[in-house]
Amino acid sequence: MKLLLFYTHTWWFKTASKSLPEIADIDIEDSIEKAVVVFFHAEKEDEEKGKSLLDKCVKNIKWLCGKFDTKNVVLHSFNHLSSSKSSPEFAQSLLDEITERLQRTCYTVMRTPFGYFNEFSMHVAGDSLAKVFKEF
Repeated sequence: MKLLLFYTHTWWFKTASKSLPEIADIDIEDSIEKAVVVFFHAEKEDEEKGKSLLDKCVKNIKWLCGKFDTKNVVLHSFNHLSSSKSSPEFAQSLLDEITERLQRTCYTVMRTPFGYFNEFSMHVAGDSLAKVFKEF
């Protein structure tokens, strides 16, 4: 799994086109302020890692949120951080579990629609910790 995390003053997105043809048609535009934006990439080998992968992902997201005193999170599936790719079903399931775990602990979670290319804009903070890459 690879995560590219940003602390953003503002995040905005709009659906552009489908990357998975079987996904339902969605046309949505949304924004959020003071959020940790997570570009998330599930790799093929992640399908064997189980609960420890989920735990590490959630722990890292919460850690960065704590550094900026926010409980706002954006999860954005971004299949461009590795040449290894999990199945769409696995990635979707992992996103669902991450969302549920964060929401259970009072985080506000925004997700960009899975299976879509999106137009987006983000204003990333200048702090050194506002840009973090994690691999596990």
